[in-house]
Amino acid sequence: MTTSKVLSLANTQINLVFLSLIRTFANDIMNKGLIIFDFDGTLGDTRRNIVKTMQMTIDELHLPNRAEEECASTIGLPLTVCFETLFPHLQKEEVQRCADTYRRIFAANLQSMTPQPFPGVIQTLNTLKQQGFVLTIASSRSHVSLVELTHNMGIADCISYLIGADDVKEAKPMPEPVLKTLAAMRFPASETLVVGDMAVDILMGANAGARTCGVSWGNGSKEELEQAGADHIIDHMEQLLDIIHFTQSYDY
Repeated sequence: MTTSKVLSLANTQINLVFLSLIRTFANDIMNKGLIIFDFDGTLGDTRRNIVKTMQMTIDELHLPNRAEEECASTIGLPLTVCFETLFPHLQKEEVQRCADTYRRIFAANLQSMTPQPFPGVIQTLNTLKQQGFVLTIASSRSHVSLVELTHNMGIADCISYLIGADDVKEAKPMPEPVLKTLAAMRFPASETLVVGDMAVDILMGANAGARTCGVSWGNGSKEELEQAGADHIIDHMEQLLDIIHFTQSYDY
């Protein structure tokens, strides 16, 4: 190989390395931090859908009736755990039958009961994305259901990554959904905020070493969020814009 070809090849390799460094530097500037959202009760107002479907499932399978508050108290848990909580006497096969029946009825109910985003959700997500934050969801519902609901609600384009109950071995309040997201998005826990409406969301984030923000408009109470150790609690979605920049000032 001639000297000129060797120099040309060397220059090409140097340029490729330089371009790679530029891209990495640009990504570091653009990506200000990672925000992991819960879905039900945090982004999407699905309480009516969930409770109605749960009660219809209970009725179809001839199980003892459960009041709305009893059903709502299980929101945020994996589906099988919801029914195990409501009916501790059920065998594993019966619990799975409850879950399968629930999924069928929930899909049918979407035709007449379409979940809506909470006030300020779409605008806030758009603003955060424009500002360079990476937005993801970690939910106890199935991955397929998350894909469908985020598209139906018009927020799919804002979300970079989804974790459903069927994507992990250990669900909330264990840290696996957060840890898996951190690995996929290549963020440290120190640059991450977990946002949710239930104590299990806060515990999941804290167990992974991330900061946490509870929301008061969902299915959990402020007292439960405080007891779980939430770093922040907000009453309106738009307040997240202030929280995230305040968090950045001392942590990112």
